[in-house]
Amino acid sequence: MKLEEFTESNAPKPGGDGFQLENPKLLDINVDDTVMVKAGSMVAYTGDLTFTGKSSAEGGITGFVKEAVSSEGTPIMEAEGSGHLYVAEQEKKIQVLELDADDSISVNGNDILAFESRVDYEINTVGGLSEAIAGGLTNVYLSGPGTVALTTHGDPLVATPPITTDPDATVAWSTNLSPSIGTNKTIEIGQQSGESLQMNFTGSEGFVVVQPYEEGGQPAQQQ
Repeated sequence: MKLEEFTESNAPKPGGDGFQLENPKLLDINVDDTVMVKAGSMVAYTGDLTFTGKSSAEGGITGFVKEAVSSEGTPIMEAEGSGHLYVAEQEKKIQVLELDADDSISVNGNDILAFESRVDYEINTVGGLSEAIAGGLTNVYLSGPGTVALTTHGDPLVATPPITTDPDATVAWSTNLSPSIGTNKTIEIGQQSGESLQMNFTGSEGFVVVQPYEEGGQPAQQQ
């Protein structure tokens, strides 16, 4: 490929209002004021932007706090100013969702990439998992209106309940669902806790997002 062809075929897409995918693994955010993004996800930006650490709706700098059950955390940062911000997360695929005023979704803290500052958010641990797994499962509850970007290893499956999922593969669910935590009795003692614990979603409404990969497993083969 000639140099001119290379630069033209990989140039930023025109327009770029709001959240726009440059490709399945790279998101272009047209910032005009503020936006919330996962710390460390910035790969490039244009214009005049500044970045400030955040944690929860109460403020702070440690990020999506897991300190109550472990030393881990998934910090976010606020990008402020005017320009185009390009974000990505370890070659994971990006899913852009538009939340209406009456929409809300619960997302695994590891899988949050970005959301508009007008989106309300609250950080909590999933009951039962914090006691059963070292570190528990920290989820972010997002309420619209506004745009949200999630990341998944590969193409996700979006299923309706009733369904049982592996916590390490569970990305998000509609907030009208409240999963219960169970143990697979058929799993032999000695296997890792991520294999034996299950999230049970009941009812007939809502949705659950799972990815074809366990976050606690081996490195994913990117596609």
